[in-house]
Amino acid sequence: MTTAAATSHAPTQTLLWTAGAPAVFVVLWSTGFIAAKAGLPFAEPMTFLALRFTLVCAVMLPISLMARAAWPDRTTAIHVAVVGVLMHGAYLGGVFASIAHGLPAGLSALIVGLQPVLTACIVGPLLGERVRPLQWAGFFCGLVGVALVLAGKLSFDSASIGAAALSFVALVGISAGTLYQKRFCAGVDLRTGAVIQYAAASLVVLAFALPAETMRIEWTAQFIVALAWLGLVLSLGAVSLLYLLIRRGAAAKTASLFYLVPPFTALFAWLLFDETLSALAMVGMALAAAGVALVQRGG
Repeated sequence: MTTAAATSHAPTQTLLWTAGAPAVFVVLWSTGFIAAKAGLPFAEPMTFLALRFTLVCAVMLPISLMARAAWPDRTTAIHVAVVGVLMHGAYLGGVFASIAHGLPAGLSALIVGLQPVLTACIVGPLLGERVRPLQWAGFFCGLVGVALVLAGKLSFDSASIGAAALSFVALVGISAGTLYQKRFCAGVDLRTGAVIQYAAASLVVLAFALPAETMRIEWTAQFIVALAWLGLVLSLGAVSLLYLLIRRGAAAKTASLFYLVPPFTALFAWLLFDETLSALAMVGMALAAAGVALVQRGG
């Protein structure tokens, strides 16, 4: 390939990455709630997560060994394990447990939806990233949009303070994990990194599952499909894509994509479970999309 041809392909590849990768990530991440909803009736939350994380390790360990992927040194491996505990143990464990303890899924999603604002507030001191005024406007526009999408689903009647606190644990976990990954694990091979992260996360959720759950599983076809989707497509595909987005972009800009997750989740729930979408929810989707656009443009 000539130099001119290579140069002409570079803008196209950059455009495909800039436009395509965030869109694929949002769509995949949004299916997580749908798959969890399909699988949770057949297994308790921490048991479900432990099985999911073990599946990922069982797939990625032989792949890493056969590919002779580079393993991180001891210090970096500890950093990778910390990311796994935060991103998978605290975040997914908090969300699953909060819903299992009576918190409405919509309210849990709204609490975790504070992540872009929380991330923006701390990226400056930690990573030296500057959040511009247009981006701040986008963050709050997106937050309003998420609230409108979930407004019809929110209910405090069945939610205890403890259950809500679990969702805040998830919020801190996903926010801290994103920043920690950006700061300490940018160069780690995604294959070996996945083995370490999910092994660490599985130990955390097992520590909660063993004393508190029966660990019984109903191996229905619906559960197997949900487990395979969450373990292979979400835990491998979507999470790896998230880490690539963190590596190649600002943490605050990447975090803003999470504003699009509740609207897309509502859309999938409407398509698959016939859940209604109100006019208010549609306005909220538009606001969430506008908020993300402002954050991306403002950077």
